[in-house]
Amino acid sequence: MSNRFQEWISSELKEIKKNNLHRTLTEIDSSMSPEIIIDKKKYIQFASNNYLGLTINSKIKNHSIKSINKFGTGTGGSRLVTGTSSLHCDLENVIAKFKKTQDSIVFSSGYLANIGTISSIMNKDDYIFSDELNHASLIDGARLSKSNIIIYKHNDMMDLEKKLKKYKKINKKKMVITDSIFSMDGDIAPLNEIVKLCKKFNCISMIDEAHATGVLGKSGSGASEMFNIQGDIDICMGTLSKAVGSVGGYVAGSRKLIDFLKNRARAFIFDTSLPASALAASIKSIKLIQNSDGPRKKLLSNIKNLHDFLKKNNFNFIYNETPIIPIIIGGESKTLKVSKILKDNGIYLPAVRPPSVPKGSSRIRITLMSSHTLKHIEKLKKVLNKIKEIK
Repeated sequence: MSNRFQEWISSELKEIKKNNLHRTLTEIDSSMSPEIIIDKKKYIQFASNNYLGLTINSKIKNHSIKSINKFGTGTGGSRLVTGTSSLHCDLENVIAKFKKTQDSIVFSSGYLANIGTISSIMNKDDYIFSDELNHASLIDGARLSKSNIIIYKHNDMMDLEKKLKKYKKINKKKMVITDSIFSMDGDIAPLNEIVKLCKKFNCISMIDEAHATGVLGKSGSGASEMFNIQGDIDICMGTLSKAVGSVGGYVAGSRKLIDFLKNRARAFIFDTSLPASALAASIKSIKLIQNSDGPRKKLLSNIKNLHDFLKKNNFNFIYNETPIIPIIIGGESKTLKVSKILKDNGIYLPAVRPPSVPKGSSRIRITLMSSHTLKHIEKLKKVLNKIKEIK
């Protein structure tokens, strides 16, 4: 083992710790419900993306267990070799109907879906226009493509149009990429305006519905449904690991797009496919989301409840009608202190620090679930009041 290499690692870790950016893994010894077990202690958690509580739904769990008995625990190969089962095809049909597209393709994660899709379509001669607050997977996909990356101001359509005009005469592929719900601020992209600009300037439109799938829209299909533009978006990506309560990522679009990705997306071609348990859970979850709006209504009620409290008590929070509610603390050290006080009082809410958010905007990022009860939320309010005076 190289001593010089170990010295370099030690130096890097020292710098990370000095800047209050060091992270460790928290071992959770329970299911992802509102109440979790850490080190044999019970905490109410407000940090999960399990927005509809479907990871612990008994119907979904039973459906997943039945699939294991038939298909086993793994696939033993990539989708193009032995890794495609009837469940993969069933799920892709369910997603296409859910998103109102011709077809869809399932990846092993949302991260792989984004980097695989963007890097297979775009190349070094092309141009990608990216919102400055886009998720790391969109950013990494753009970088991997080696395209020219143009960053536009967050949700600023005037800035996007200005930059699209600047490159209007360049005869190369151009793509606009954006989250639909932004993971750290919880706000919603103006997708209707983005689609108009893409049509006006002949750009490919690609949206990431990771945090919107299951949450927004009349049937829970996402922000594209909410804006009524499902047929106008070229590439609609999303995850199965948040409101859907399983694991995996998807891309929905035209049959030609999906056929192309099957043949060109390296993150699809060379990756071992998802097991039956995850596929079956996703199929059952999406059907439940489509056929019952009860959990979404409960989630909206919880969001309004907490918003009213934060507004009344003058917290520095970002208001949006989504389950992501960030309370901005500012400095990294103070945010860590706030997170510790919350945990000491039975609330699990990790500090969110750079590089997840810009320097100086560290926060506690509350994510609500439909399965949070009034008792859970009242406890959170009580503890939040304790941190208001921290200097």
